[in-house]
Amino acid sequence: MNINVYTESTPNPATMKFIVNKLLINGSVDFATKESAEKSPFAKELFKFSFVNGVFFASNFVTVTKFEDDNWEDILPILKEFVKGAVESELKVQDEEQAEAGDFEGSETEVKIQQILHDYVRPAVEQDGGAITYKSFDEGIVTVELRGSCSGCPSSTVTLKAGIENLLKRMVPEVTEVVSEAL
Repeated sequence: MNINVYTESTPNPATMKFIVNKLLINGSVDFATKESAEKSPFAKELFKFSFVNGVFFASNFVTVTKFEDDNWEDILPILKEFVKGAVESELKVQDEEQAEAGDFEGSETEVKIQQILHDYVRPAVEQDGGAITYKSFDEGIVTVELRGSCSGCPSSTVTLKAGIENLLKRMVPEVTEVVSEAL
């Protein structure tokens, strides 16, 4: 299979999305630090580049976060070539497959919240190179975790409050607020 790699900017200026024409992982996995990438041969190799500050995988893309001082113009061609080679040589995203949490757990309200996040929010967030994970629902407050390009993105607060919170309040009357768990 001929692997094509194309890039897409994200709302976060420090991250770039590298999209390939092949499924890399079912679900998503975030490596915010070099140390966390130990179980990912693919991420471990990416962190060998001095300009890589974070790596996030979901379906058919990898989002790379660079350090502020580095310039995309200089590093984009290097990363594109690396991603292409890594996918062609079938470098693994994870050493062992993690169980996919397809079934939602909790009360009827919690399951409803998770379903909405999965069906409506996740695809939009993934399009921007990020991921959202449901953490908890307690006394009207939904706690989520934002990863990938959403982590540290200037517009993620707006997305969280204006987008996700409004959607959940409309569809699940029990919801009063949505907050993000700091990483």
